[in-house]
Amino acid sequence: MICSKKTQQVLEMSQEIRKLKSQLSHTEQELTSTTQKVDHLELIKSTQQQQISSLQAEVAVTREEATRLRSMHSATNAELSSTKLHLEQSLQEGHVKDAKIKQLSEMSENLEKTLTEQSYNHESTLRVLRNTIQELKGNIRVFCRVRPLLGEERIDEDGMIPHMSFPDDARKVLEIADGGLNESTVSNRKGSGSRYEFAFDRTFQPESTQAEVFEDISQLVQSALDGYNVCIFAYGQTGSGKTYTMEGPINGCDEEGGMIPRTVTQIFQTARELESRGWKYEFEASFLEIYNETIRDLLGNGKEEVKHEVKMAGSNDVTVTNLTLSAVTSEKQVSSLLKKASHNRAVAETKCNERSSRSHSVFRLKLTGSNEHTGESCQGTLNLIDLAGSERLKESGSQGARLKETKAINSSLSNLGNVIMALAKKDSHIPYRNSKLTYLLQNSLGGNSKTLMFVNVSPKEDHLNETLNSLRFATKVNQCNIGTAQKKVK
Repeated sequence: MICSKKTQQVLEMSQEIRKLKSQLSHTEQELTSTTQKVDHLELIKSTQQQQISSLQAEVAVTREEATRLRSMHSATNAELSSTKLHLEQSLQEGHVKDAKIKQLSEMSENLEKTLTEQSYNHESTLRVLRNTIQELKGNIRVFCRVRPLLGEERIDEDGMIPHMSFPDDARKVLEIADGGLNESTVSNRKGSGSRYEFAFDRTFQPESTQAEVFEDISQLVQSALDGYNVCIFAYGQTGSGKTYTMEGPINGCDEEGGMIPRTVTQIFQTARELESRGWKYEFEASFLEIYNETIRDLLGNGKEEVKHEVKMAGSNDVTVTNLTLSAVTSEKQVSSLLKKASHNRAVAETKCNERSSRSHSVFRLKLTGSNEHTGESCQGTLNLIDLAGSERLKESGSQGARLKETKAINSSLSNLGNVIMALAKKDSHIPYRNSKLTYLLQNSLGGNSKTLMFVNVSPKEDHLNETLNSLRFATKVNQCNIGTAQKKVK
């Protein structure tokens, strides 16, 4: 019994121990869990404390930024107030300046108007002075041009022109050695007769360029824009360089352009420049040739049955019936007309030149100008002429139809000389009507004109007879005084 009781107690105690162990194990688990929770909470606490510290730092920075922004705001307000004050002052100054600018603008407009009026007056005065200078130089002037040796001529003449010299620095005198010539053909004999001296308004040596030649006639070209009739013609035997001087070489470059293309370029360039001064110009071009005393329209359709006659229109205007008149506005248009005319011009072979021009060609440009500011108007005519070869019959070697051409050419050139001599002697009757050429050019050879003659001469020694004949004729022209040119008012 007692043993059984003890056993019972032992069992109960064992159960109690197991129960306690179970409770202890459970408590240990709870402790472990609690410890873990505490560690976690400690970690959270540490993290939150770090966040709090970071936020506190940010708050401190934000407070500093806020303090700085408040300071900047105050400064900005102060600056804004200052700017507003300055703006008000600037507006006031602006109103004052605007009033002053308006006043100065009115003064400037009045001054500009005055200067413009003075400019127009200056332009008119300049035109008068420019043409007075041209008149003092003479309304008929003669330029002599000696062409250079070409091709095989250099070999034949050893590249030298010993029978010609240019003794003066003023470039006006051409001196020629006799070389056994017939003295009856020579005028202006000097010394023992071995040398002959010819003086002109200007003499161009063989090395002279087209640009140098044109420079000396550019002011004369300007006279056409000023309302004067201007005539420039080239005279000389075939092969002396007339066509080269007036037109330049076939398919040549701009640097070799002759007097006609250079004149056209200057005319249109100057007209464009004068637009700023109120001038407006209209241009009308024509191109004809006189072949065997018959006028041909070089810009027409080539119909031979169309007849052209020289007629007088008005007091001193010369017109040609049924002639093509082309209104032009640019150098390019005129260039196209020149090419067409060059193609149509009559050429034939002679002993003197294998491509001798057998007709007188006349390029005419009528210029009509008006100034909307001053009310001025003017009208000029520019005649640029390449005369047919002036060689005598025995020199040309012409036969048949060519012989007839040469006779017609020599007759018209002879009549040209007669007209010039009559003008020089101030005859009451001037025989303009004796040839188509002089009849056509009468308003460019008389008192209401400015005339320039190129006498072109060959450097070849075997051409000396014709050279001296040309120089003798040119000397007669140079002695002619046709009076004072009058500006033509439209």
